[in-house]
Amino acid sequence: MGEKRVVLIQGNEAVGEGAITAGVRFFAGYPITPATEVAEYLSKRLPQVGGTFIQMEDELASMGAVIGASVGGVKSMTATSGPGLSLMLENISQAVAMEIPCFIVNVQRTGPGTGSITPAQQDVMQAKWGPHGDNEIIAIAPYSVKEVYQLAIKAVNLSERFRVPVIFLMDAFLGHLKEKIELFDPGGVEIFNRKKPTGPPEKYKCYEPDETGVPPMADFGSGYRSRIIGNMHTISGDYSRNPQVFDELLRRLQNKILNYLGEIQMIESLMLEDAEIALFAYGMPARAAKAAVMMARQKGLKVGLFRPITLWPFPRKEVSELARRVKSIIVIEMNLGQLVGEVDRACGGKTKVISLNRVDGLNVTPQNIVEKI
Repeated sequence: MGEKRVVLIQGNEAVGEGAITAGVRFFAGYPITPATEVAEYLSKRLPQVGGTFIQMEDELASMGAVIGASVGGVKSMTATSGPGLSLMLENISQAVAMEIPCFIVNVQRTGPGTGSITPAQQDVMQAKWGPHGDNEIIAIAPYSVKEVYQLAIKAVNLSERFRVPVIFLMDAFLGHLKEKIELFDPGGVEIFNRKKPTGPPEKYKCYEPDETGVPPMADFGSGYRSRIIGNMHTISGDYSRNPQVFDELLRRLQNKILNYLGEIQMIESLMLEDAEIALFAYGMPARAAKAAVMMARQKGLKVGLFRPITLWPFPRKEVSELARRVKSIIVIEMNLGQLVGEVDRACGGKTKVISLNRVDGLNVTPQNIVEKI
């Protein structure tokens, strides 16, 4: 356990290993291609580390079990694909309102409907706007197996830090890709555990925030009285129809995340210093975009890459600043245009925004991008 290990591992396995490194000890899920390997891997690994794996009857129950385990004090997760995520959305919205930490892996496939098991990036807007109501979540999009492993740890930490669901937006390419990575020494990884109450139980109010806007969270059965409620509620967990309570609660749920974007947002840039054209790409297409930047530079074209790793909250300020410096931004997506609208809104007319889309179940190629440039 104290030694570094180099392994050849699939993306769907790496996300499970990263979650275990971060302290996840409970998984509830239902098999769905192309995410099934996450469940298969954790069904073997979790018992080895004292954790619990449960195959549920469907995705609705899976998300309910994840919430219940998390309330009991266990770091918890599930994994699914597009149709399964749709079934989880009501409970994800409940988790936002009840401030339940949970890690949700979505290995995206082509849709809508049952769609196809081929890769896509068609759930990007669903991750943010699928749950009903004004909700603020965190969504992260890795682009390599190494990042899958490392960002899974980061995602669980963020979920615990902010008491919020974190959605991990992979795709079938990345889930099934095998790459060589180095696993961390578990003892040397920075792990964040949810803040627990320290005062006397009789003074504990289960939704009373600390100075960061996040309430300490007591485990069920620990002697503190918790009322986990999805309705509009007071800091004591009492049901409320008071307009002031509504306003304060909804703004706090937003601001506990938006006030700490420096901790949450992750962005990679490549050769943007002198770029006239910026490529905006996330997930697997960003790999092709990196190659396209090098190919374009060899042709004498000043091209750079802006890669958002955190998709939600969207990096509006950074995109707006980029728009002032470049002549155009090409938004590359394996969908018919989802984040391009957010990019265009952030640019506010300061530069030209162009879409490059692919929805045939294949990845965008560097050649596709160079032709568009």
